Amino acid sequence: MSSARQDRMKRSNELQDMPKAKLNAENFKKGSRLFSYLGDQKWAFGLGMLFLILSASVGLLFPLLSGKMFGMLGNGDKTQMLENLKKLDGLGAKLLLILVVQGFFSFGRVFMFTRVTENILQGLRNKAYERLVKKPMEFFNRNQTAELSSRLATDLNVISEAFTMNIAEIIRQSIVGVGGLIIIISSTNFQVAKWFLIIIPPLSVVAILFARKIRGYSKRFQDKIADANVIVGESLTGITNVKSFTNEQYEIDRYNSKTNEIKNFGLQYGIFRGAFFAFVITCIFGAIFFMLYKMLQLNAQGIITGEEFGKFMMLALFVSGSLGGLPEQIASIQRALGATDRVFEIIDEDIEHVHVGDELHLKTKGEIELRSISFNYPSRENFSVLKNISFTAKAGQTVALVGSSGSGKSTIANLLLRFYTPDKGQIFLDGIDINTLDLTSLRQQIAYVPQEVILFAGTIAENIAYGKVGASQEEVESAAKKANAFDFINTFPDKWNTMVGERGIQLSGGQRQRIAIARAVLKNPAILILDEATSSLDSESEQLVQDALDKLMIGRTSIVIAHRLSTIKDADKIVVLHQGEIVEEGTHQELVNQENGFYVKLSKMQIG
Repeated sequence: MSSARQDRMKRSNELQDMPKAKLNAENFKKGSRLFSYLGDQKWAFGLGMLFLILSASVGLLFPLLSGKMFGMLGNGDKTQMLENLKKLDGLGAKLLLILVVQGFFSFGRVFMFTRVTENILQGLRNKAYERLVKKPMEFFNRNQTAELSSRLATDLNVISEAFTMNIAEIIRQSIVGVGGLIIIISSTNFQVAKWFLIIIPPLSVVAILFARKIRGYSKRFQDKIADANVIVGESLTGITNVKSFTNEQYEIDRYNSKTNEIKNFGLQYGIFRGAFFAFVITCIFGAIFFMLYKMLQLNAQGIITGEEFGKFMMLALFVSGSLGGLPEQIASIQRALGATDRVFEIIDEDIEHVHVGDELHLKTKGEIELRSISFNYPSRENFSVLKNISFTAKAGQTVALVGSSGSGKSTIANLLLRFYTPDKGQIFLDGIDINTLDLTSLRQQIAYVPQEVILFAGTIAENIAYGKVGASQEEVESAAKKANAFDFINTFPDKWNTMVGERGIQLSGGQRQRIAIARAVLKNPAILILDEATSSLDSESEQLVQDALDKLMIGRTSIVIAHRLSTIKDADKIVVLHQGEIVEEGTHQELVNQENGFYVKLSKMQIG
């Protein structure tokens, strides 16, 4: 299957999965919020609506005039035929003029609605992204970032299609369908109109139900194929496990079972599709043939003229096509209302009050105190991560946090950065509760170097300058020297303009760490948080990174989350955590002197 076809199927399934909002006053009121993003383009929307109404109205003239051509078939002698030819020339000119005028109105409608849509989408994109980056960390723990990004893109695309196509098509098809139906009933012989009213509506309803059922079958069929592909992907990705556990036959049986499901469901799907095609050929084409038969019969009986026959057939085609397309357009509007609701959920949900781009300098010495801190993550309310934690870090001190995995070390870092708020207790900076400080000012005083550094897909210089937006090249190079990154950067052909790739994939782990340290140097914070910054590096890279960190920590209050105890022997204080509680506290020498202490056990585990 080609990638283009797979993409189309994936998009079709995404649209089918999208929630459809009910067409009621409440949802239309929510949807009307989109117009608040029109700005100064309200006139363009009004003009687009005018073009739309004119285009649909002029379009109704086409079947009326083209139907007259049927009245010229097989009429009389040579003189009559010559007269018909003259009429035909005039009729053709009128039809051409209608098409030109309709084309102009259609172009104006599409252009104006596109202009309106792009203005709305720009406003929505900007607002949604602004609100997203200001969301608290709790929001990102509840929502996968990849899913958020994909959902937002899909929702905005659905809204775009609704404004550029679906709204206009509903109005146009309604005008043509209802207007044409009124013309058929009011201006056509009842003997003609009754057959249309008797045959077309029931067949349209059945066709719509058939099509909806087939779409449902198609989605489920693609889901089953996707399940089979997941098995292939998992087994090939984990082929080492498959072979080492000699589970080849198990995977073969698992895949065969899924393909058997696909086969059986495909047969059901094929029967239903066959029934639909049989319905189209037998009933739809049969109905068209029957109506044509009745019209010719009425014409032969002199009940209707050839011109009336022609008008009816052309109007019937236009009306059937317009009314038949309405359900799909309505479904698209329902999806657009659902998409609008989801976008505004993101926009309306609470955000952190940060001052993006402002330079708010907080004068701080960097003295930290945690007083009786207890905390549970919102997603795990019944599990206590921290229990009555208290310790201090004096200005310029290095305090190391050690303990087994899950003991709460990284959680303390998250609380210091105010990613979360403690359930109990307080955190003080220079004696001031950090919850009373401006959030931007607080975070400007803290630099965070994580274990897994993620760089942005730009140049090395841009990634270092992220620590101080607008920094000069001299400042960037000075920070790189302090982070032991200057030399390796200059070995690259493009030097500072070297692209680091997505998430910094073009650089090694040690190089990424040193870029992150350079970024922290450039920020020049009063407080430094290092979250196991050297634990995943080889010995050579670790030495370079540790040397850079030692330089960075000079004169700063440093909270070091340590994995390797050898890296924190010189810390002013070591806080030992176990299952969310502080079990020991002191210098390295004080702790190793406690023969049965937890710190000693950790040391022996690493040595052993």
